[in-house]
Amino acid sequence: MDLNMMVEAAMVLSSGLKLTLTLTIQALAIGFVLSVPLAFMRAFGRPALSYGVLAYTYVFRGTPMLVQLFLVYYGLGQIEAVRASILWVVLRDPFWCALLTFSLNSAAHTTEILCRGLQSVPKGVTEAAAALGLKRFQTARLITFPIAFRISLPAYGNEVVGMIKGSSLASTVTLLEITGMARQMVSTTFAPYEIFIVAGAIYLALTSIAVKATQFLELHLASDGHSWPRRQTWLKPVLSDHGS
Repeated sequence: MDLNMMVEAAMVLSSGLKLTLTLTIQALAIGFVLSVPLAFMRAFGRPALSYGVLAYTYVFRGTPMLVQLFLVYYGLGQIEAVRASILWVVLRDPFWCALLTFSLNSAAHTTEILCRGLQSVPKGVTEAAAALGLKRFQTARLITFPIAFRISLPAYGNEVVGMIKGSSLASTVTLLEITGMARQMVSTTFAPYEIFIVAGAIYLALTSIAVKATQFLELHLASDGHSWPRRQTWLKPVLSDHGS
C-alpha cells in the first residue's frame, strides 16, 4: 500500500467534496419540500390523489437511481420537444440532471416515510384540535406534522445516509464529485486500491456525521417532547375529556 499515494488522493478528492455536499444537501432539501404535501395527499387525500402519489413513489422507489439518472440525462435529450423547449437549458447540464433525479428520488422515499409517520399520529390528538376549532391546515402545521416528523426521523436519517452514498452516481454523467475525482485520478495513476480506499473513507466520514446528527436531533426532540404537554396547555382540557 502506497501511503504517499493515499495522502495525495485525500488532497485531490477533497476538491470533489463541495460538489458531493451540494448535490446531497440540495437534493434532500428539495425532496423534503416536495414530500410534505405529497405525504399528506398519500395519507389523507382522496383515493385518486392517494393512488397517484403511490404510483409516483412506487416507480421511483422500485427502480435503480442509476437508471433514473440515465433516463433523465440521456433519455430526455432524445425528445425533440424537450430540446426545443426552455427545459433544455437546464437538462443539457449534467449537474441539473443529477439534481433533478436525486430530488425526485429523495422525494419519493421521504413521502412514504412521512406518510407512515402521519398515519401513526393518534386520532385523539387531531380530534382534540378539531374540537378546539382549529382548521385543518392549522392542525396539520401545528400538531400533526411535528408529531409525524418525530416518529419518522429515524427512517429519514437512513434516507439522508442513502442520498450521501447515492450521490456517487453523479460521476456516471461526467460530474467530478468525490467518486468522479477518484475515477479520474485512477485513470492517470493506475492505483485504484489506494484511491478508492480514501474515497470510501471520506464517504464513511460523511455518513457517520449524518448518523450522529440524526441521533442528536432525535435526543433533542425526545427531551423536548417531555415538555410538549406542559407548553401546549390549550390542549389539556380537551385531551382529558377525550381520554375519559
